[in-house]
Amino acid sequence: MNDDHDHHDGHDHHDHDHPHPTLPDGPDRLSYYQVMEIAVRELLVEKGILSAEEIRRQVEDMDARTPSRGAKVVARAWVDPDFRQLLLTDGNTAIEQIGLDRGPYKLVVVENTEAEHNLVVCTLCSCYPRWLLGLPPDWYKSRAYRSRAVREPRKVLEEFGTKLPDGVTIRVHDSTADMRYLVIPKRPPGTEGWDEERLATIVTRDTMVGVALPEAPAT
Repeated sequence: MNDDHDHHDGHDHHDHDHPHPTLPDGPDRLSYYQVMEIAVRELLVEKGILSAEEIRRQVEDMDARTPSRGAKVVARAWVDPDFRQLLLTDGNTAIEQIGLDRGPYKLVVVENTEAEHNLVVCTLCSCYPRWLLGLPPDWYKSRAYRSRAVREPRKVLEEFGTKLPDGVTIRVHDSTADMRYLVIPKRPPGTEGWDEERLATIVTRDTMVGVALPEAPAT
């Protein structure tokens, strides 16, 4: 723990883009994980475990997923205290109750408050709740974000344009191979009386990762 109350939880293993503190690693070339993906895909086809068409359909389904699913979850949590409590206790069961796929991983949901702000990272690779948020952005996968989010989260947040009061504790959650995190951002003032559909429009991918705050409606 350092002087500005930053914490790091242990590790095992929209929407528009905000300015970010990293650039994609290196020139345009296949990464280690891209090479591995190609090798595994070709092996699955060669062994007859999956066909190329089955893999194509799965990839298309994944690519079609967007942060709107996660926004639906957050909006419900903002208006329904019972759902919010279940979400914080058992994320997979909660999202299944509102008609969403419970996902292949354990979903841990954390909540931002006046005193605490949560930030999600995967320090080893790019573990991410894709079934709720779609594909991770490039900055989330970059080496700079993966290392700096843990070492200097307050500075990283400021580079995204998110400046928090000094007294707010920042907790960094490191995703693992079998666990994914989702942040419930603080509901901004001025949204009283809004229904879930309207609330979901101000919930973005970045707010559910924790690098941004929901924008208050214009007055």
